[in-house]
Amino acid sequence: MTWDYPQPFLLALAPGAGDIDGLNHTNNAVYVRWCEQIGWAHSESLGLGIDDYRRLDRAMAIRRGEYDYILPTLLGEPLQLATWLVGGDGKLSMERRFQLVRAGDGATVLRGRWELVCIDISGGRPRRMPAEFLDAYMPQVVGKNARG
Repeated sequence: MTWDYPQPFLLALAPGAGDIDGLNHTNNAVYVRWCEQIGWAHSESLGLGIDDYRRLDRAMAIRRGEYDYILPTLLGEPLQLATWLVGGDGKLSMERRFQLVRAGDGATVLRGRWELVCIDISGGRPRRMPAEFLDAYMPQVVGKNARG
């Protein structure tokens, strides 16, 4: 498979019956849910889960999400979802990218992008990333112009 960036964090998926819409394709909302799922899995693999977010009273919240739906996917079709952190100012913001690929032919079926901002959970206000966030996330950032 050709990935948009090097060293992706991967999640294997296949649409189930509940993921399919009236057009017999995976519903667009399912892709959004999958992006959230892999985002959390990636964060947890880096040592930051929801309990850490609560303990620190900080979270990376989605300020903006964009999804390009390129090709449909079908019931039971094997897929690979990749994610990367591709930007971060080391203070308040980061950018996460997604690429969903059909395993059978390597075709990219979706690309997504999140702009993230660090907030305090208790008030929802922008706040600087704590040291734990910087230590976990910033070493994972790949350049926006890097290609796998």
